[in-house]
Amino acid sequence: MNTTSRRRMSEQAAETAVVGACRMLRLPTIRGKFPDLAEQAAREQMSYLAFLAELLPAECDDRTRRRSERRIKAAAFPRQKSLREFDFDANPNIDAAVVHTLATCEWVKKGQPLCLIGDSGTGKSHLLIALGTEAAMAGFRVKYTLATKLVNELVEAADEKQLTKTIARYGRVDLLCIDELGYMELDGHGAELLFQVLTEREETNSVAIASNEAFGGWTKTFTDPRLCTAIVDRLTFNGTIMETGTDSYRLAQSRAKAEQATVN
Repeated sequence: MNTTSRRRMSEQAAETAVVGACRMLRLPTIRGKFPDLAEQAAREQMSYLAFLAELLPAECDDRTRRRSERRIKAAAFPRQKSLREFDFDANPNIDAAVVHTLATCEWVKKGQPLCLIGDSGTGKSHLLIALGTEAAMAGFRVKYTLATKLVNELVEAADEKQLTKTIARYGRVDLLCIDELGYMELDGHGAELLFQVLTEREETNSVAIASNEAFGGWTKTFTDPRLCTAIVDRLTFNGTIMETGTDSYRLAQSRAKAEQATVN
């Protein structure tokens, strides 16, 4: 066997060893990229250190991306929404600077609440999901749920003697996003169970809610005035309240499209 064949076999053995080690260490990005990067390093006469400086960050970046994807999936958002897609010009009630400050997730880090209040079509659910997504990408554990779905789950857990476990599970996430709070009246038992979840999270983990009712109208959802006051207190203390207004920009966009179609 000549020198070239021995070198080629040696390289093949080395590649096999690297692939095996990557599988054992769970380094899929390095396993996929090292052959091309190794050829590039040889062509450019890169040092061993420079080669590693190209290879290892690629694995780190890809691992960070995969973790973000897992956290976003675990949050169970009903659809994808991002701040880049949000049309701030369509709703002048929403301060873009405030939203972008919220996107830094400092409020989640501090365990502070966020309330998005406004009529349907004003962007509150979009912002709720988008800010929840930003938190998940920043490394926080996030959970999205509809208010009625959460209450139904709590009632079922209480019936099955699993309430403490369920409340603890919701208490562990860094940010709990509750959408459509105020759309339906909650019975006394359900409202009390929701209050327990909020109390579990008070001043430790963040809650973000979206509601079509101003706080003054929450007595229609929480019929016990004292409980209603306590819930509003939990959701506003040291928090951010953003009013998205009453004019539906979705409806305005639909009307504009309809008018344009008529003209054409």
